[in-house]
Amino acid sequence: MYLIGLTGGIAAGKSAVSSRLVELGAVLVDADELSREAVAPGSPGFARVVDTFGEAVLAPDGSLDRAALGAIIFADPDRRAALNGIVHPEVRRLSRERMDAAFAVDPDAIVVYDVPLLVESGALSTYDLIVVVDAPEWVRQERLETLRGMSTDDARRRIHSQSTDAERRAIADVTIDAGGTVEQTLAQVDELWASLPRT
Repeated sequence: MYLIGLTGGIAAGKSAVSSRLVELGAVLVDADELSREAVAPGSPGFARVVDTFGEAVLAPDGSLDRAALGAIIFADPDRRAALNGIVHPEVRRLSRERMDAAFAVDPDAIVVYDVPLLVESGALSTYDLIVVVDAPEWVRQERLETLRGMSTDDARRRIHSQSTDAERRAIADVTIDAGGTVEQTLAQVDELWASLPRT
């Protein structure tokens, strides 16, 4: 088995990289998907979020209003830490479950764990390889404003709520520059895939 930790700042291009790795044969475990599952209606995480943040974070259909919750946590580091304390332990449990299942099916599987907060997690020794997707801050800001419709202030707040580019680069075994064209990014992914050990 071979486990890749994939990380990068918000809007750096992780999705393009992870999608290509899946096309090439990797199994993807996505921390963002697991974080949604961790607070899905009916889950213990959902109940704790509502208890902690109040009913103002509920949408009319009873699910979490992610925009309302995001406005709270990205404006207040203490509130963000409170949410992380609810979500992260459950995401760790779910991710281990998914990885174990992938390796049970194929002991030689290459599993990619797409985890935006890899630096913050501190669990670096878990991975055989750490891949950092990198793009200049101005590129990521432009992507957030253009593709996700965020205001300039919201985009900056999201970017600066994460670890710095330098902190991510410091843990990288491989850095993929996703600041250029999609084709340039995918060519680097193909090169990475070709270099991975095979049994």
